[in-house]
Amino acid sequence: MMTEVGQGAALVLTEQRGAVAVLRLNRPPVNALAPALVQALMDALQQAQARGDVAAMVLAAEGRCFSVGADIHAFGDAGPDPHVLPCALTSSSKPIVAALHGEVLGGGLELALACQARVASADVRLGLPEITLGLIPGAGGTQRLPRLIGPEAALALMLSGQPINSADALAVGLVDAVVEEGLLDCACALALRLARNESRRTVRAPWPVMPSVKPVTRRLPEPAASAIRACVQAASDQTMDDGLALESRWFAQCLASPNSVALRHAFAAERRARQVPGVPAGSKARDVHHAAVIGAGTMGHGIAICLAEAGIQVDLIDPDPAALQRAQRAIERHHLQTQAKGRISSEQAQRRIQLVRTGESLAAAADVDLVVEAVFENMALKCQLFQQLDGLCRTGTLLASNTSSLDIDRMAQATRRPGEVLGLHFFGPAPAMRLLEIVRGAQTSGQALVDGLALARRLGKVAVVARVGPGFIGNRMVGPYGRQAERLLLEGATPTQVDRALVNFGFPMGPHTVGDMVGLDVGVRAAAEASPSADPRDGAVARRLVAEGRLGQKSGTGLYRYESGSRQALPDPAAEALIRDEARRLGINPREIDDSEIVQRCLLALINEGAALLGEGVALRAGDIDTVWLNGYGFPRWLGGPMHHADQIGLPSVLDRLALWAQACSSDEALWRPAPLLIELAHQGSNFADLDRQTP
Repeated sequence: MMTEVGQGAALVLTEQRGAVAVLRLNRPPVNALAPALVQALMDALQQAQARGDVAAMVLAAEGRCFSVGADIHAFGDAGPDPHVLPCALTSSSKPIVAALHGEVLGGGLELALACQARVASADVRLGLPEITLGLIPGAGGTQRLPRLIGPEAALALMLSGQPINSADALAVGLVDAVVEEGLLDCACALALRLARNESRRTVRAPWPVMPSVKPVTRRLPEPAASAIRACVQAASDQTMDDGLALESRWFAQCLASPNSVALRHAFAAERRARQVPGVPAGSKARDVHHAAVIGAGTMGHGIAICLAEAGIQVDLIDPDPAALQRAQRAIERHHLQTQAKGRISSEQAQRRIQLVRTGESLAAAADVDLVVEAVFENMALKCQLFQQLDGLCRTGTLLASNTSSLDIDRMAQATRRPGEVLGLHFFGPAPAMRLLEIVRGAQTSGQALVDGLALARRLGKVAVVARVGPGFIGNRMVGPYGRQAERLLLEGATPTQVDRALVNFGFPMGPHTVGDMVGLDVGVRAAAEASPSADPRDGAVARRLVAEGRLGQKSGTGLYRYESGSRQALPDPAAEALIRDEARRLGINPREIDDSEIVQRCLLALINEGAALLGEGVALRAGDIDTVWLNGYGFPRWLGGPMHHADQIGLPSVLDRLALWAQACSSDEALWRPAPLLIELAHQGSNFADLDRQTP
């Protein structure tokens, strides 16, 4: 018989199986441990403890997973001590076995650790990802995990933030058994054996070493790592009570840290970006079984790889047979390298390779569910292609452009179905980059948006919806950021100095290294396609270097030089001499520039442009802008994104600094003019976070 515990909806379901009480978490979709669920579980536990016909208990869960842990939005709120429930499980007079399936993360795993034993389904993924939010496990995980699997394996799991699978969990002793089916039956049987003292945990010595996982601290300057190490040490030489007290103190300190505030903002912003006003409630995405990608260049074959990895049949179309051959070789190489790294099997690699067919005829797109054009960035060419696709593709086919900056509405006007046209801007290299900018045209339908968002989830991408505007969100902001980076060269900084200053700030690479990697000629062509700048300084360095045949990595020289076969950027006196010559031609006298000026000018330009496009409605939320820059351009995650960083500086201070640079760089006064929204928020005593809270 099933009974319900909890107010309103049944948060915990209790079922009696012989002498075993099965307590099921029931807070879909992920059983997040909100205070109401915690209290309902405490009540169910106490009721089962009081029953004379209950000899043991099993803690399980309804839905697709056991639990993903605490509700991130409740962090910092006053609530019960997170140690109370796990300690109640640990001190139970009747043995409790956790039956684990799906994801068992954070506080969910800490609940399982507090039980006397754990049984897992084969599909389980277990982890303590708190460090990715700048936190440490706060419900006893730092104390129970080292005592269970040893300090080395516990440190590896907590410092990585990555989940492990059932086989690895069994190998290190995190779970006692793994089953393909009959999870509850196995857990109940083990619980009864424990009740009869017929089963004992095997103490492993020496402690096993956790399977290879990469510490998250290699990417983040993470104070939580020191806290985790201190707590694990306490698990070795202090009592449980003292260790739990230390964990609580460290958790509170980490929770209040700017790093954790920023990391939690980034996490929440990515999830909120999925919420798009104007999409009909309950809309269901149309299935994508078959897609066509037009254009077999680097982006085209990269998009084809992404689609094939998601199990979608792809026709890669290009009129150039040589381009198709190069693309086919690149696709095969990618999947075989992935196989060699142990990420997929040989069968999976071959299946993904076979999912991509190549051909020269556009007719292959006639009966597909999705078309993504990835041809040369030329508006006339793209409009012609969309006109052809309109006459060729069946009704209901989603027509998408991978353009990084061009007007989606003009492309849609070339068709008789503008509601089915949108932008799907993949970032390169497409298989590796998490960001997908979805561009909503003036007539893009809600159904098309639902389809685009569902496709992003299927591809494992972080999606952000933008309105039409030059460069959309990301590349629109690259303009002023890159303009400052180039101005600094003309004024006396070297490419190495500019890039070093921004890498030290936290970017994975500087703008000039990126320019060489993409190709300086690509930027020059894109500038020519857009409205020309009236200022001769804009793009002057890139134009001069391209005119000299210095295109970047692909030519061996650009802003840097490259040894044959190497992508390492090396300082190049010849490039620096050309930059100085261009500065003389423009009448600019070189001066000494320090790193703090480089960082401040580039960031202020970025923040101000973000405020401008937010005010224009190109971006829906400041958090969306942060999500784009965190996932597409390498803005340091521990700073939360450019708009969150602006809030931390304080918008009045941002205005003051813009005014100072307008005065110091009088010839660039217009570049430092504050965006109207920035002025409005600063004068109201408000900020971007406040604005986002008012946005649906």
